[in-house]
Amino acid sequence: MTVRFAAACLAAALFVSGCATTAAEAPGPTRPKLDPKADANPFPSTYKPFSGQPTAFVGATIFTGTGEKLDNATLLIKDGKIEAVGTNVTVPAGYTVIDAKGKYLTPGIIDSHSHLGVYAQPGGPALSDGNEATSPNTAEVWAEHSIWPQDEGFHAVRRGGVTSMLILPGSANLFGGRSVTLKNVPSTTMQGMKFPGAPYGLKMACGENPKRVYGSNNQPPATRMGNVAGYRKAWLDASKYAQKWQGYYASEGKGEVPDRDLKLDTLAGVLDGEILVQNHCYRADEMAIMIDIAKEFGYKISAFHHGSEAYKVADLLAKEGICVATWAGWWGFKMESIDGIEANAALVHAAGGCAVIHSDDAILSQRLNQEAAAALAAGRRLGLNITEAEAIKWITANPARMMGIADKTGSLETGKMADVVLWSANPFSIYAKTDKVFVDGALIYDRSNPQYQPKSDFMVGAPKGGE
Repeated sequence: MTVRFAAACLAAALFVSGCATTAAEAPGPTRPKLDPKADANPFPSTYKPFSGQPTAFVGATIFTGTGEKLDNATLLIKDGKIEAVGTNVTVPAGYTVIDAKGKYLTPGIIDSHSHLGVYAQPGGPALSDGNEATSPNTAEVWAEHSIWPQDEGFHAVRRGGVTSMLILPGSANLFGGRSVTLKNVPSTTMQGMKFPGAPYGLKMACGENPKRVYGSNNQPPATRMGNVAGYRKAWLDASKYAQKWQGYYASEGKGEVPDRDLKLDTLAGVLDGEILVQNHCYRADEMAIMIDIAKEFGYKISAFHHGSEAYKVADLLAKEGICVATWAGWWGFKMESIDGIEANAALVHAAGGCAVIHSDDAILSQRLNQEAAAALAAGRRLGLNITEAEAIKWITANPARMMGIADKTGSLETGKMADVVLWSANPFSIYAKTDKVFVDGALIYDRSNPQYQPKSDFMVGAPKGGE
C-alpha cells in the first residue's frame, strides 16, 4: 500500500472496516437471463460503516431536523444509530463524552444536486463524464458508472458537513440518465460509497439546455414544444415496453420473453414507481407543463431542480407534493433564470411546500449552511416568520425526502443513521465551522485532528526520496 493510497483512509482501523467489500447479495427467484428483474441490482453497494464507538454529545444546542430546537441537550449515538436525543437524557457508562456546550448539532448535510465524481477534480476533458450529450434521450446511462472516488471534492464537501449526496448526470438531454445516492466516506470504489437501499433517480431536463444542445446541430429538439414532444414519445414507448413485461409476468413465465432495452428499463422503472424523477426545470410555466405530462403517463415528479421561478407556482407545487431544490444566490446567468430571487426557498416553504437548498457546484456544496442562511434571511426580509429549526430542514430532512431516504437519515431521531455534524457555532452564522463530522456513528472528519482529515492523491503530492 502506497503512502498516497493509505491517505485515502482515515486510520488503520477505519480502513479495515470502511474500504472492505461485502459479499454479493443473495440471488432472487430464478428468472430468464433477459428479464430486467433477474438482476435488478447489478452494481450492488458494498458500503460498510466505518468503526465507531458509543458517543454522547452533552450540553449542545440541537437542531433535530424535525422542526425542533433543543437547548442544553444531549445526543447519544451507538452502533451507527441515533440512540437518544433530548434535554433529560442520561449518559450511560462506557460512552465517549464530548462537551458540546456553546456548540450546535445538526443532522449531516445532504446535497441533493451534485456532480462530484462525474466532473471530478482536477478538471479537464479526461474527467468530464457528466453529460452523455449524444442523443436527447440517454436514459440508459447511469451516473455511477462515471464516478471517480478519488475526486478531492468529496473530502472538501465533507469538511463542510456533507454526509450524503445525490450524484446526477448533466442536463444536456431530455432524459440524462440515472442518478445515484452516495454516503460521503473515503473509498476506492463507487460501490463502497453507494447508499444501501436508496432508490435510483432519473434526471430529466426541460427548457434551454436540450433545445440548445441539439437544435444548434439541426437535430430535434430545437424548441420547447420539441422538448415536450420528445418527452411524450419516450413515455409512450416506455408504456408499451412496460405492458409487454407485465403481460409476460401475468403469463407466469410461459410467454415469450420480450426483448430487453436498457433505456426503456429506466423509464419503465419510473412508471412502476421504483425510480424517482429529478427534473431540471427553471420556469414556472414549464413546471406546470411537466406536471401535466406526469399525470398523462401516470408517474410522479419527486423534485424540480434549480426551480428559479418556483415561488410563482409555490401553491401548485405544495399541492402536488413536489420538492424544489434551489439556491439563494444563483440567478440571471441565462434567460430562464432571470427571475430567480433569494427568497425562493422561503416562499416555497411558506406555501407549505418542500424547500431544499442544493449546490450544483463543488464549491457551494462546501457551504450549504451559508446558502440556507441567505435564503432564510431573504424570507425574513419579506416578513416570513421562519425559524432556524425549520430552515435546517432545507439541507437535511427535505433533501432526504426528495431522494427517498428520509426513513434512514436527514433528522436526529431514534433509530436513524447517526449522520451528525458538530458545529463550532450556529450553522446559520458565516463564522460557523464544522468541528466534527460523523457518518453512521463513525468519526470521519475532525478539524482538530489530522488523522481524521483524509486527502486525495492530488492533495498529498508526489512521494519524496525513497518513499
